[in-house]
Amino acid sequence: MARKTIRTIPQDRACMPVQDPAKRAGNFDEVTLGFDEDNAILECERCLMCPQPACVEGCPVSIDIPGFIAKMIEKDFRGAYDLMTDANLLPAVCGRVCPQEDQCEGVCPVGSTLEPVAIGRLERWLGDRAIAEGWQKQSHIEPRPFRVGIVGSGPASVACAADLAKAGCAVTVYEALHAPGGVLRYGIPEFRLPNSVVDAEIGNLQALGIEIKCNTLVGRLFTIEMMLDEMGYDAVFIGTGAGTPRFMDIPGENLNGVLSANELLTRCNLMHAGQFPDYDTPLEIGRRVAVIGSGNTAMDAMRVSLRLGAKEVHCVYRRTDAECPARLEELHHAQEEGIEFHWLAAPVELLGDKNNHVRTIRCVRMELGEPDASGRRRPVPIEGSEFDFEADTVVYAIGTSPNPILGQTSHVRLDQRGYIETDENLATSLAGVYAGGDIVTGAATVILAMGAGRRAAQSIRRYLGIRESEVVYAPERSGFEDSLFGIDLTERNFTHLRLT
Repeated sequence: MARKTIRTIPQDRACMPVQDPAKRAGNFDEVTLGFDEDNAILECERCLMCPQPACVEGCPVSIDIPGFIAKMIEKDFRGAYDLMTDANLLPAVCGRVCPQEDQCEGVCPVGSTLEPVAIGRLERWLGDRAIAEGWQKQSHIEPRPFRVGIVGSGPASVACAADLAKAGCAVTVYEALHAPGGVLRYGIPEFRLPNSVVDAEIGNLQALGIEIKCNTLVGRLFTIEMMLDEMGYDAVFIGTGAGTPRFMDIPGENLNGVLSANELLTRCNLMHAGQFPDYDTPLEIGRRVAVIGSGNTAMDAMRVSLRLGAKEVHCVYRRTDAECPARLEELHHAQEEGIEFHWLAAPVELLGDKNNHVRTIRCVRMELGEPDASGRRRPVPIEGSEFDFEADTVVYAIGTSPNPILGQTSHVRLDQRGYIETDENLATSLAGVYAGGDIVTGAATVILAMGAGRRAAQSIRRYLGIRESEVVYAPERSGFEDSLFGIDLTERNFTHLRLT
């Protein structure tokens, strides 16, 4: 077969249909409708099949992207799915919400001349095909006598649990809320990620034998130390995310009608607030909603507010659209739906009425100065530029902090910001306890959290003495430099003690 070049591949991306903006702003149906089979194959043909694929290195979970695309071209869709899910059990999820433009697609050589190969859309199509056909990943590993407890059921935990289950461990996942999925469930609205997709791919975890226990708040019902001691777990992974919302500490934040994007999205996505009174979760969205921030969570909050009946939705962001941290696709969709953006503006005060309900947001105009630590130009207030506009609901979407419960109830070491401190192997200060995802790094993307979960699973396998399938023999040792009293330090030769 002749080697592909930029000139011989299809020049344009395959068409991805979307709902009409005027129609979709009034419903929670998925906005992007996905490829059909013909368009999926057409897009596969745009892959150059690079001998040293940069896209694999750009993927935090190291999916064999050219490998699964090659199988798709041959129409071996089940084989493509099996290859992809060696690295990622959530293709239909990641194909929808991961920022591929900054990762695998961002380093695709096709993108230097044309639009890069739409890897995320292909991943989504393959994941959706698997759901429609009922495909499930099968594990052929013999069971091992190790029990691992996973705290949280978000992306990092899911990835860690899957790799450990495939290694033969008995894995139990504890979720504080009443449905599994973590931020995939409560933080992303259905018009971007339908719950049916989350349900289907969480079901693939359970097919591996993973047990999921909901309504279980670790740190209140039992501690991490109890999991290792009384409950008999050989190792524990903490992937609880960073779900505590941040505010700005400006006057008026205690007024009625002021809430966090976390609360808004959780009430809507997980608790069906949009279907009140059929569900017992009221959520009164005002006529004019102002959302502070412009990340992906802010975009979700604005677009949810529109679908819940707000007549006007405003975004307030202290930088310009060029520095907007949201995915370009999400920004574009929000603009199409009629969201009004106030760039270079920052709130300084929230004003209320006699009933202590927010009515006005006071802002100051900004200008961009020198770059700050993030590499973006620092916003600087313009003196005397204050202005007001009406808002009867104000939503904060300016980031999150770690939930303090685990730090308060266990002896795991935290860093200065309150996140769990780990070494390069994601091991915490407690032997046998590992952590990864937002609870370690702060808020990041779904796929980065999954990458951390896979790294932690690899470390846990080493800790438990489970030999990697590709490593049959350990390197020979010349002396006793890696031993203690003649015992190899890589062996699991210690136990937990509880001092009383």
